Amino acid sequence: MSLKVRDLCIDLGGRRVVDGVSFSVPDGSRVGLIGESGSGKSLTALAILGLLPEGAEMHGSIRWRDRELIGLSDKELAELRGDDIGIVFQEPRTALNPIRTVGRQIAESIRIHERATRAEAKVRAIAEAARVALPDPERIVGRYPHQLSGGQRQRVAIAMALACRPRLLIADEPTTALDVTIQAEILELLQSLVDDSGMSLIFITHDLAVLSQIATHGVVLEDGRVVEEAPIATLLTAPRSPVTQGLLRDATATLWRPGGLP
Repeated sequence: MSLKVRDLCIDLGGRRVVDGVSFSVPDGSRVGLIGESGSGKSLTALAILGLLPEGAEMHGSIRWRDRELIGLSDKELAELRGDDIGIVFQEPRTALNPIRTVGRQIAESIRIHERATRAEAKVRAIAEAARVALPDPERIVGRYPHQLSGGQRQRVAIAMALACRPRLLIADEPTTALDVTIQAEILELLQSLVDDSGMSLIFITHDLAVLSQIATHGVVLEDGRVVEEAPIATLLTAPRSPVTQGLLRDATATLWRPGGLP
């Protein structure tokens, strides 16, 4: 089992924002965390990597390959990020450094985690840009984030997250800021990369239609609690929770129809 989250609780500003969340991510699996804004799904993901906002307190257990992550030092967590667990955020414009070329940003984690030389990391950065299907990778690595489209910036963010071949990728609403056509391209890219590498995936979204395209198992959250957990096929055809039923109604009202639904 790659990841086990057990009875995770997070308090922020004196308020319980995640309350007893438990789920597992087996090796090579694709698990979705889904819920409306404020459900606690993104905070749960940030807790895994020790990236919670200042002042947040958490307890429970987060075990990564039998190693307890809660209580690790910042240095230990920094070694884990990118190397074992990668993350892609919702808005690449804010995740990328505007004054550094995208190639330098892709190369940075390679230099840190693999102790590659500057020249070696540059060659790898070009290869990673090609891997995520960026056009003319040798040219594009010399550009700055503002010179790229939204879809291209998200591909750069994915390249950064996967450069060191992590065993688990966390994708936090990576398609929300993109139009429907680019969403489809990014989802197809993520699925291809995950399948080819055999890594595990946690995909976070508020959209069940999107989740149905990439995950096989879903964990539904509301107000910081798990209200339903089931295979995606079950969530689409026989949802038990009113929350999931509402997510399904919203999904079928969009251009993105869950697989198998009219």
